[in-house]
Amino acid sequence: MDRRKFVKSTAALGGASLLLDHPLQAMVHHSVADEIKIAVVGCGGRGTGAAIQALSTKQNVKLVAMADAFADRIEESVKAIHKEMEESGIPKSKFAVAEENKFTGFEAYKKAIPVADVVILATPPGFRPIHFAEAIAKNKQVFMEKPVATDAVGVRSVLETAEKAKAKKLNVVVGLQRHYQKVYQRWVEALQEGAIGEITASRVYWNDAGVWVKERKPGMTEMEYQMRNWYYFNWLCGDHICEQHIHNLDVGNWVKGGHPVSAKGMGGRQTRTGKEFGEIYDHFTIEYEYADGSRMYSQCRHTKGCLNAVTEQFDGTAGVAPRPGLIQTRKGYVLLKHDDKNDANPYQVEHDVLFEAIAKNEYKFADAENGAMATLTAIMGRMAAYSGQLIEWDKALHSNINLQPDAYTWDAKPKSLPDKDGFYEIPMPGKSIVI
Repeated sequence: MDRRKFVKSTAALGGASLLLDHPLQAMVHHSVADEIKIAVVGCGGRGTGAAIQALSTKQNVKLVAMADAFADRIEESVKAIHKEMEESGIPKSKFAVAEENKFTGFEAYKKAIPVADVVILATPPGFRPIHFAEAIAKNKQVFMEKPVATDAVGVRSVLETAEKAKAKKLNVVVGLQRHYQKVYQRWVEALQEGAIGEITASRVYWNDAGVWVKERKPGMTEMEYQMRNWYYFNWLCGDHICEQHIHNLDVGNWVKGGHPVSAKGMGGRQTRTGKEFGEIYDHFTIEYEYADGSRMYSQCRHTKGCLNAVTEQFDGTAGVAPRPGLIQTRKGYVLLKHDDKNDANPYQVEHDVLFEAIAKNEYKFADAENGAMATLTAIMGRMAAYSGQLIEWDKALHSNINLQPDAYTWDAKPKSLPDKDGFYEIPMPGKSIVI
């Protein structure tokens, strides 16, 4: 197989669509001929945003169920959805969540999923594998946020469920929205077609100031505190290399038409050292190697007052791609310059195309495998930094280290616990075991 055919054949792993010519199985048709019922599982900011985007599609959709570990998160989400619906002119009838269909607790997803035709999965990513498995077992179409797991055990679970989704012809879209963004689609297509020759180096960045912190309140169990402050615990978040930087790593894989074979690098906690920041790092620098010997140089940082950069760039044997939408020869001649000012919002597009396919009884989207590959790329980088070792893809994929707690209850103990002063053990290169 020549390079061009290889790139085209592997582009499906880069995220877009898989269109088959047979209709959906009868059991996965939506409940009424022109009505699509939606349930959202995870009612934080991203779940709320995804619900609004689903309600903003052209199809006859109705939000009929909501699930979250916390009741207050559901009520905050309801208020935000109503506010946006009013401001955007979305018909009030599209919100049809009865009080009895607001489910709370760790088992809430099991009650919400059966009510709907399409499930939005937007909890902290540690729960994604079990929620995805439940949705596909119940024959539901799925939109799920990235990353799709926080450890290799979860990645393998998602890959297994992805095969079941394909067998059932259930659409699955993953929130790696750059795949639905015109500037990226044009840019990556040109790079895959050889606009700058062979890709010799990739540079990907997510450097910014960081995110919110939730303080510990009196009476909280350790489980509740970690759930409220989920970004800072690996079983829930996977560290920020996984939760945020996955977007850029995914673009690197997309352009290369595959995943890295190994990773090495470093990271640590330099500015974000308080107990409120749990167990995660504040910076990573990872060097990934692909099978052809090319490298992807990765940076992600959460530090205030520093240079911010959230972007990707590529060097080739015949030119450069210094930013999304721009491709130049070595001498600076512009080969592609895409102005994205009038491009559609990719967060909206990914819902538009999903719900259009569902309304037409078409099977077009199989993003879960790519989501799992991008997730493992990020996890492999985390493993490399935490351990200080060279981490190979196959060993990372088959790691049996399970970050999840033994039980999902409010009095259960997560595997990472604070010491007497409230500090959590931080991964230590040279000592930490990651595989």
